[in-house]
Amino acid sequence: MVDDSLMSKRLVLKTSKIIYASEILDFYTQNQEFLRKWETVRGQEFYTLAYQEQQLHDELETIKVGRLYKVWIFKRADKALGDVVGSIALNNIVRGSFQSCHLGYKMDQNNINKDYMTEALEKVIDYAFNVLKLHRIEANIMPHNLASLRVVEKLGFYHEGLAKKYLKINDRWEDHIHMVLLNQSVNGYLICQASEERIYDFNVITAIFIPLSQQRA
Repeated sequence: MVDDSLMSKRLVLKTSKIIYASEILDFYTQNQEFLRKWETVRGQEFYTLAYQEQQLHDELETIKVGRLYKVWIFKRADKALGDVVGSIALNNIVRGSFQSCHLGYKMDQNNINKDYMTEALEKVIDYAFNVLKLHRIEANIMPHNLASLRVVEKLGFYHEGLAKKYLKINDRWEDHIHMVLLNQSVNGYLICQASEERIYDFNVITAIFIPLSQQRA
């Protein structure tokens, strides 16, 4: 059973439902130019209510079989839940010996730089690890998307490698950095954040591995 909503101090995170199709369409329409450089090319049919309703229907089916967890972000002050300010998705959930997923997220252009995404991601990560019991979350981010990199680094994600020409974004094959967060430990090691001051040299893994046997009580 998937939780219908999560709540943080300032936000409400609602799982994908067809009743939000109009608000979601408004979100995409208002942010069409802003999101263009970070996403795949969208046809004009994408910006129709019928398309969004069908997409939400398909997402619900994928959620039901456990391969997706997706929420739309609203402000708690917006009692009517009339304005979507972002979304977060745990895509490609794989069980068995993998227990992992890919993380995707987007924010309304008028609500960036307010720590909303960090706040929302904290709730989704907690849900992924403690309710869905996933072991690994991977976010693939273009090297020049420094704002997005800063968000996941603040949350403890570490750099696991650079994939050349990994995804076709805005009609161009783009390199992506694999940023990874593990659930508590992996093979007896804790993942610790590097220092707060970052130098974006992507030939260096910016994570510290400390054996559990060396951790102080």
